[in-house]
Amino acid sequence: MDAIQQLSSGLDTIWVVLTAAMILLMEGGFALLEAGFVRQKNAVSIIMKVFVDIAFGALVFYFIGFALMYGKDVGGFIGTTGFFMGGDLTHIQLTISHETYWLFQCAFVIAVISIVSGAVAERINFRAYILYTIAMTGIIYPVAGHWVWAVNGWLGKLGMVDFAGSAVIHALGGFSALAAAMIIGPRIGKFSANGTANIVPPSNLPLASVGAFILWFGWFGFNSGSTLSATNSSIGHIAVTTMLAAAAGSATCILFTMMRYRKADPPMVINGALAGLVGITAGCAFVSNAAAILIGAICGIAMVYATEFLEARRIDDPVGAFPVHGISGSIGTLAVGLFAKPDAIREGTAGLFYGGGFELLGVQALGLVVICIWGFILTWGFLKVIKLVTPLRVSRDEELVGLDVGIHGVPAYSQEDGFLDLGQLKSEK
Repeated sequence: MDAIQQLSSGLDTIWVVLTAAMILLMEGGFALLEAGFVRQKNAVSIIMKVFVDIAFGALVFYFIGFALMYGKDVGGFIGTTGFFMGGDLTHIQLTISHETYWLFQCAFVIAVISIVSGAVAERINFRAYILYTIAMTGIIYPVAGHWVWAVNGWLGKLGMVDFAGSAVIHALGGFSALAAAMIIGPRIGKFSANGTANIVPPSNLPLASVGAFILWFGWFGFNSGSTLSATNSSIGHIAVTTMLAAAAGSATCILFTMMRYRKADPPMVINGALAGLVGITAGCAFVSNAAAILIGAICGIAMVYATEFLEARRIDDPVGAFPVHGISGSIGTLAVGLFAKPDAIREGTAGLFYGGGFELLGVQALGLVVICIWGFILTWGFLKVIKLVTPLRVSRDEELVGLDVGIHGVPAYSQEDGFLDLGQLKSEK
């Protein structure tokens, strides 16, 4: 029996580490997607922010974030053990080690901050972004995550269900991105004097599409890996619902933009696939294949309308972080309360359309509202505090010349074929 348990634990460990690596690869997807969507002069800035997400996010989550999220509970609100992965963590009872569990959760926290990075692209001060990353990965996300996923978290005890993070990761990140975009303001020239939005052409749509495909690939780790078990019988179903929702989101955007704009809009189609992926993340293990298609389609259309809504309100979100993550994450969270199959979550629980009544839907709605408000207000507050330490936004000249040269001192694409003579450059100065 011990040998069988050891084998099972070993398989689970391999599964979780591999899916964590898949999620971490999504950072490459974020980098390519955002670099392709923004202007060429800001591509290096995107890459540098992704490195901040990974480097600072992992360290801060190791130092304090994991403890606040999964440490021994106090009042259902916050964890108090597990700082530096030390202290009492015996309440976390899994077939994998605590370090393996930390690695998987670390990949999640890195994804959260990367959602916000796209909404503030091309104008945020690099120092301010580092400080905000520390706040998000150390406090904002871990506390919200504790409420839903930790042992005795207050929303989890009420019955809220969020299998892989439509609310905890995507809605939280999306509404945090909205707050950040609003407080920092639009890019220079994005809106004309009369309020109409000017088109900012993406620098490289093929690059953005490759980024989206990498994110799509990583999402199988995101959702299926959340079983935390290599032998879980629902892995196949989770992968299928993930695939169908993404396909439905993208297909719907192709048809919808053809009708609305008379052309299939490439950025919308790319974001439509991502919207479907975000929407299915909460219920991928609990809804039928047909429901997954419907969820993906709804998220795709809602994303288009949300994008237009932001532009009408003069809110500049260069990559569509809020429409993709905030809106689709909200739809996906509520969809669990509508489409959850009987007993798929737990015995006696079902969505509204399966005779479960309004109980689950009500809990989902409550949790969603609380998490979105938490992300929005905490982001607004932290950015106001950060502004006292360093400017939130780059200077006008730095923005006009581009953050690559203005902040990081190097362009993404050099026009020089030869080498630079540093000695000669110094003598000329």
